[in-house]
Order: sequence, then structure tokens, then C-alpha cells
Amino acid sequence: MLAKMKEMHQIPMLQRRIISGDEQAFRQLYMMLAEPLKQFAYTIIHSKEQAEEITEDVFINLWQSRAGLADIENIKVYLYVATRNTSLNYLRKKSGRQHHDITDFAHVEFAASDPNPEQLFITSEMRRRIEEVIQSLPTKCKLIFKMAKEDRLKYREIADILNISVKTIDNQLAIALKKISEAINFKHIKSSKKKGVL
Repeated sequence: MLAKMKEMHQIPMLQRRIISGDEQAFRQLYMMLAEPLKQFAYTIIHSKEQAEEITEDVFINLWQSRAGLADIENIKVYLYVATRNTSLNYLRKKSGRQHHDITDFAHVEFAASDPNPEQLFITSEMRRRIEEVIQSLPTKCKLIFKMAKEDRLKYREIADILNISVKTIDNQLAIALKKISEAINFKHIKSSKKKGVL
């Protein structure tokens, strides 16, 4: 997790190097962000193959228009927005509908990750319960939770990507955390009653 956070701090430096045509910096940025962007595209279009194509197109366009990157404040948000727009354009062409809201049909999957020290204290039963609660969240709430907790995006970044307010992000995460907290407390109370603690 620390390595991932350290990588993310390198992004502005990589952006400057890409502007000057540094292919190595471009490859590094691709290695850092391609997988989360593919997952994000898949969330929208539900096709792994098409999500991969969209991600490749987004990076190709980034390289081809690298001179304009000097005007971009946050390249990570820029890439997520480009992925969102490309995915929605693909859906428009496929369905013939002009308007799609990303949260109307998003299919959110969480990547399996190695447990961090904090997660090692969580029992497998509790982890299963937490995963059930997360999967039962409304689509928008689940997508925001994933972007904040798994993709490690800031509230402002998520708001910019999904074109919603920071207050909405805050509210949706509060809902998710409340439901998770209730699930943990419910399980804790139940197991305490069984042991005769309560």
C-alpha cells in the first residue's frame, strides 16, 4: 500500500517528463494507472475486452496530445474522465441512446488484495460479512466507495470524475461506512451473546 501511495506522488513528475516526450515516463504512468482505468471502464461497459481497448485508446490519445498536458492540473483525474467519456461514447454508439448516467448501470467489482496488517485482525467471517454489505450497497454508493477505498482517489477527484458534488461523495461514503459499521457491530453483539458476555 505504501508503495502504491509513493507511486502516486510521482505522477506530476511523470507528467512533466511525458510532455517533453519521455517514453519511459509514459510507460511508468501506464503501468501505474492502466489496471484501475480498465476496471473503471469495465464498470461502465461490462466488457473486459472493450474496457482494455478503451484504456489503450485513452493512453494512445494521451501520448499523441502530450504537448497539451501542460494545461492539465491533475493527469490522473484527466485519464479517469477520458476513460469515462470514451466508455459512455461507446455505449451511445452501441445503444443509440444519447444520455447515459454512469451510475444507472455500473457493475462494480473489487479487486482481490493482499491483506494489510489491519485486515489481518479481521476474522474471515467478519470479512465475508463486510464484503456482503459492500456488495449490497446501491450502485452509486458502491462505485464511490470503490473509487475512494480501492483506487485511493480523493473526494474532489471522484467528484470531478463522476461529475457530482463533494458533498454527495461525503454522504455516500457515510452511508457505506454506517452500513459496514452496523454489520460489524451486529456480528460482534451476536457473538458476544453466544459467549454469554451480554
